[in-house]
Amino acid sequence: MESNNKNILVLGLGSEILMDDGICPKLVKFLQKKYHNKQIKFDTSTVGGLDILELIQGYQTVIIIDSIKTRNGKPGDVYYFTPSDYKETLHLSNIHDVSFLNALTLGKEIGINIPENIRIIAIEIVEDTVFGNSFTYELNKRFHEITQAIEKFIIQFAEI
Repeated sequence: MESNNKNILVLGLGSEILMDDGICPKLVKFLQKKYHNKQIKFDTSTVGGLDILELIQGYQTVIIIDSIKTRNGKPGDVYYFTPSDYKETLHLSNIHDVSFLNALTLGKEIGINIPENIRIIAIEIVEDTVFGNSFTYELNKRFHEITQAIEKFIIQFAEI
């Protein structure tokens, strides 16, 4: 694949029809409207594992936004990872596929153009198995705060 004219990808993972799991794609669509004229490509997906390689190849910088469920996290907490300190998120660590870190390693070994700069933003959620177009109360209460934190990170990291 040739290099993209927009060398930064912001990728939101999750399903918009599964309550809190939809926060990442909804957030990315909001940011896309706000920054549509910038040199950033915004995209969403429901895949992880090896499938993610096809989505990120050719970009210099990729910011992946995914949901996470941790033991002591509060809904709406935002975590920032690099591949070296990465914690398993919901879509990047599908039990039926290769983990994200293994996919990156394999991609490099077979010559896929893996981005130089990868950051993972994870949002703590409550419910990811119930169908619904709205978030749980706890997550909805913090949506504006979450959006501001992620937007600030993207502006600083992507230098827009």
